[in-house]
Amino acid sequence: MKKPTLHPVMLAGTGSDVGKSVLAAALCRIFRQDGYHPAPFKAQNMALNSYATPEGLEIGRAQAVQAEAAGIPCHTDMNPLLLKPQSDHTSQVVLHGRPIGSRDAYDFWRRGGQSPTDFRREVCLAFDRLASRYNPIVMEGAGSISELNLRATDLVNLPMARHAHADVILVGDIDRGGVFASVYGSIALQSDADRALIKGIIINKFRGDLRLFDDGRRMLEQICGVPVLGVVPFFTDIHIEEEDSVDLAAKSRETAHGKVNVAVVLLRHLSNFTDFNVLEHDPRLHLFYTSNTDDLAKSDIIIIPGTKSTLSDLYELRRNGCAQAIIGAHRRGATVLGICGGYQMMGVEVLDPQHLEGDVERLPGLGLLPVTTTLADGKTTRQVTFNGHWHGYEIHQGVTTPFGDAPLRPFVTFDDGQADGYVADERCMGTYIHGILDNPEMVDRLLAPFSDRILSAAEPFDYQTFKERQYDLLADHVRKYVDIDHLYQILQDHD
Repeated sequence: MKKPTLHPVMLAGTGSDVGKSVLAAALCRIFRQDGYHPAPFKAQNMALNSYATPEGLEIGRAQAVQAEAAGIPCHTDMNPLLLKPQSDHTSQVVLHGRPIGSRDAYDFWRRGGQSPTDFRREVCLAFDRLASRYNPIVMEGAGSISELNLRATDLVNLPMARHAHADVILVGDIDRGGVFASVYGSIALQSDADRALIKGIIINKFRGDLRLFDDGRRMLEQICGVPVLGVVPFFTDIHIEEEDSVDLAAKSRETAHGKVNVAVVLLRHLSNFTDFNVLEHDPRLHLFYTSNTDDLAKSDIIIIPGTKSTLSDLYELRRNGCAQAIIGAHRRGATVLGICGGYQMMGVEVLDPQHLEGDVERLPGLGLLPVTTTLADGKTTRQVTFNGHWHGYEIHQGVTTPFGDAPLRPFVTFDDGQADGYVADERCMGTYIHGILDNPEMVDRLLAPFSDRILSAAEPFDYQTFKERQYDLLADHVRKYVDIDHLYQILQDHD
């Protein structure tokens, strides 16, 4: 039986970090389970945590996660505009998966209409293409919908919902307090036309006995004139990849006894931290993030992650003593793995002749790998396969080659014959491949020198199976606390 066509649904927020991304992933999985063919959409995202599509183009990681929950390949139409912060005032602008330059925040937000690129037209066209292929479209807003000073240039919230003829569900975070004011104020500050688009409310991150909010639910419906579709409890036992490094504060920061300790160096401009999510759930090891030199010195494995600013973070590693701690730990037997920018830092030098990252043209690297990196215009973004069935993706600027007469010793060779990375030995290696650790064999390779400390009963961790299970658990959780039947009625209403 053919499923009815549903309106697009937008999860808009009373503020940032209220849980829109995770709820959008939940709806993508629920609609898929119910026989629909959903797709996610966020017109504009601001994040360092990006992902490469099958076509080798760049989008925000959150939309890639939501596409995975929907069971479809990710595409740039799901996130046509991506802003990657470079400083407090500037961001790299990625349009339809390709960088088109950097913009000052003031110019972008206050002078968007004077841009030679009509961003509003571009994101609307992307939505239209997506809506012609999928139904329903699960849209995600950004930040708060009531930033009145930015309304004229807003590309992602209510103006986008108007273009899409979407039903808007407002998400409020009760955990941070003030949920009545934030929900009521967010609705009251809209124009009459935009207020009419808001068809429901979801209260997110509730802690405690839900019965204590029964009166609150009725009060909200009375003062807002909008039904509360659900009150979703806070959870810690379902693991969905986070959108950006704001969540790093909640991650482990110390070594642990009795396991292989894996330290991710906490860089100032750390990007793509989801590279390490798989390690957080592997029972054979303990993953933690640190810039503490004593903890680095005690680590069994040190991973230098990707960064949005290689030279700046390399300079900081030298200034704060982490570079010396990493080198010393390696001399005492620790394994060091560099990924993307971390791989570049492990070399003899990093060159920036075009001043792409600033005024510094050369910095010496950690000297752990006999390679040299030259930053250059153009960005490599692509998905890669190797060893027959391993996979990952590249997102980087710069070319890395052996230094002097150093021999070629690639980390892996792609199925297309191209070489990647460098291996000094099994305790010192670097690669450009994000997602490399999602391949169980790679984690086994990383842990091989410590096999005598790993219980023989410990099984390799299957991350793909784990992620699929998490999406199903998330869908079950949201179904339990959100009136999905009422949501379907809203999305089919033709009033």
